[in-house]
Amino acid sequence: MAQAKPIYDLLEGLVSQKGTGGVVYQQANSEYFDKRGLQRHAGSWGLWGLGVAAVISGHFSGWNLGIGQAGWGGMLLATIIVGGSFLFMVLSISEMAAALPHTGGAYSFGRTAMGPWGGYVTGFAETIEYVITTAVVGVFTGLYADAIFNDLFGISLPLWAWVGFFYLVFLAINGSGVNVSFTFAFWMAIISLGVIAFFVIVALIGGNFSFANLFDIEPTSAAGASTFLPYGFASILLALPFAIWFFLGIEELPLAAEETHSPQEAIPVGAFRGMMTLIASALIIFTLNPGVLGAQVIGESGEPLLDGLRQVFPNQAIAPLLSLFALAGLMASFQGIMFAAGRNVYSLSRAGYYPKWLSITGTKTKVPWVALVGGAVVGYALVVFLPILSGRDGVLLAGSLLSMAVFGAVISYALQMVSYLLLKKNLPNINRPYVSPVGTAGAFIAMIIWIVVLIVLPFSPDYREPVIWLMFAFVAGLLYFGLYTRKRLVLSPEEKFAMDHQK
Repeated sequence: MAQAKPIYDLLEGLVSQKGTGGVVYQQANSEYFDKRGLQRHAGSWGLWGLGVAAVISGHFSGWNLGIGQAGWGGMLLATIIVGGSFLFMVLSISEMAAALPHTGGAYSFGRTAMGPWGGYVTGFAETIEYVITTAVVGVFTGLYADAIFNDLFGISLPLWAWVGFFYLVFLAINGSGVNVSFTFAFWMAIISLGVIAFFVIVALIGGNFSFANLFDIEPTSAAGASTFLPYGFASILLALPFAIWFFLGIEELPLAAEETHSPQEAIPVGAFRGMMTLIASALIIFTLNPGVLGAQVIGESGEPLLDGLRQVFPNQAIAPLLSLFALAGLMASFQGIMFAAGRNVYSLSRAGYYPKWLSITGTKTKVPWVALVGGAVVGYALVVFLPILSGRDGVLLAGSLLSMAVFGAVISYALQMVSYLLLKKNLPNINRPYVSPVGTAGAFIAMIIWIVVLIVLPFSPDYREPVIWLMFAFVAGLLYFGLYTRKRLVLSPEEKFAMDHQK
C-alpha cells in the first residue's frame, strides 16, 4: 500500500480540476472491498421473478385508492399514461444497466451522467422509494393478514405487531443468501399470478362481474364530471400516483447486476418479460376486481382482492382460506422490495455516501445484511410512529406511506431519464450491449410524466401532509451529503467507472 497516498492525491487533484462537486476520495484497500463482496446467482428468469415479485402486491392492494380519487374511468386513463411511461423507462434503464452493470443502479447512472451530486440525489431518492415502499407493503400485508385470521380464527392483532412480524420473517429470508432470495421471489411470483388467474376464473364464471359496477360512482359537480369521470378531468392527475403502484419496483433489476450472471444480457430480457407480465396482470385485475365489487366500494378497501373473493364466495369459509394464497403476492413484494432497499443502501454506503459500515456483507452468505436491517428499522419506525404523529391508521396510513414512496420514486425516475439523455449526448461511444427501441424520445416523454406526477403529489388533500414532511427530510438528506459525506467518498466500481469516463 506504499502507493496509496500518491494515488489518493492524484484522485483528489483530478476531482478538483474537473469540477465533480468538490468531492474527496478516502483510501480503501482490498480488505475494504473483501468485506463488501457479493455473489452471482441469477439469470434472466430469476430477474423476471424478482421484478414481478417486487411489484405484484400493487395488484392486490393500493392501486384501488386511485379509483377513490378519480373513479374507474379516471384511474383507467391514469394507468394507461403511467403504464406507457414505465415501459419507456424500463427500456431506457435496461440500456443503461447493460452499459453500466453495477449494483448502484439508479445512483450509478446519475453519478456517471451528472457527477457526485446527481448520483447522490438519484440514489437517495431511490432509498426513500424502496425503504418506504417496504413499509407500505408491510401495512397492506398486515391488513390482509388481520382480516384473514379474524375471519378464520377470530384472531386480531394491532397493525404494528403484524408488520413487525413480517419484517422479521423477510429479514431472515433476505439474509439467508442470494440463492434463497431469488428462488423465493420466483416461486412467490408464480403463486401470486396463479391467485390472480384463479380470481379471474371465479369472477367470470360466478356471475358476479358486471360492467355497470365500474361506473357506480355518482358524478360530482367538478368540471368535466360524467359517469366515466365522476370527479372531473383534474382527478386523472390525482390518480397518477396510485397508478404507479401497478408497476413500482420493476425498475429495481439493475440493483442485482453484481449478483447476476451476464447482467448485460439478462437485465434487459428479464425487465421486458416482467413489464409485459405486469401490464397484462394490471389490466385484468383493474377491470375484474371493481367489476365484482363496484367502484365505490373498492375505492375505499384495504384488501380489495379479499373483498372480491368474499363477494364471489359469500358467507363461506372458502374466501378467507383462498385469501391465504392472496397473501403470497404481498409477501412476494415484501421480499422483493426489501432486496432492492438493501442493495441500494449497500451501494451508496460502499461508495461512502452513507455510513460505510452499512455496506458490510455476511462472510458466508455475501448478503448486505447491515443495509437490510438499517432499511427495515427506518421503515418499521414509520409504521409505528406515523400514526402517532398524524393520527392516520389502516388504509389512510397505507395511502400516506404510498404517496411518500411515490415522492421518492418519481424523483429517481425523472433523474434516471435525465441521466439517459445526458449519457446519450456526452458518452455516445460507451459500449451498449442493449439499445432501447424508444431512444431519447421515449426517455424524454417518461421524464415529463414523472415531473408532472411530482408536481401533482402535494395537491392531493388526503395525502398532502406526509409528502410535505418528507420534503423536509429530503432537504436534510441533501445537507448531510453536502456538509459531511461529500469529503469521505470511496472509489467503488460505480465511482471508478464515472471517473474513467468523465469529460
